[in-house]
Amino acid sequence: MGSVDGDQVMMLREVLAATGWLGRAREFGRALRGSARTPGGLLLVGTPAGEPWHLAAHLDDESRLNDLPGLSPTLVRWSPPPDAPAHLRVGLERLEAARRGETLFVVAAGEAPVPLLERVDDARRTGATILALDDGDRELGGLAHEALTVPSDQPMLTFDGAQHLVSAAAGEAAPARRPGLRDRLARLLETVSGPTVGD
Repeated sequence: MGSVDGDQVMMLREVLAATGWLGRAREFGRALRGSARTPGGLLLVGTPAGEPWHLAAHLDDESRLNDLPGLSPTLVRWSPPPDAPAHLRVGLERLEAARRGETLFVVAAGEAPVPLLERVDDARRTGATILALDDGDRELGGLAHEALTVPSDQPMLTFDGAQHLVSAAAGEAAPARRPGLRDRLARLLETVSGPTVGD
C-alpha cells in the first residue's frame, strides 16, 4: 500500500472511529484473516460490473508484508480473456470447485446477480467459508457466514475506502489475548507455592 493510500486509511480510521463502523471493519478483517489460511484458497469475486482489482492488490500486499500466504487472493473473473496471464485467467468454474478449508470472499457494490448467488450457495454447501462486503444486499448477506455492509448514509466512506480498511484490518496482528481467570490463578498459585519441579 503506497503512502497516499496509507494516509487515506489513517484519515478514514480517525473519522469513522466514533461511528462504530471501524470496529465492525476490524472484526470482519480478523474473520477474513482467520479463514484465509490456505495458500490459493482465498477466492475473491465481484460482479460482472465490478471486479475487485484494487482489493486483490491490497490483500496481496498485506499477504506479502505480513507473511500471511493464505491472504493472497485468487481473483475469480466473470469473462477472463483466454490470452490473459494464468493468474488473471481464473473463471467462475473455480467457484464450483470451492471446498471446505477455502474462503469465498464476494465483493458486491450493487446487487449480486442470481448466477453468483447460486454459485455462492453451492460453495457454502460444499463447506467453503463465505464472506461478503456489500452495500445492503440481503440475499448475499443471508448466504454469508460473515458480512459487512458499507453504509450509504456515511458520506466519508466510499465502497473503495471500505475495501482499503478491510484489507488493512486483515493484515493487522490480532490484539494480544488478555489472561483469563485460569491463567491468573495459575500465576498466583506459582507465586504462592513456587514453580512446579519435575522429577
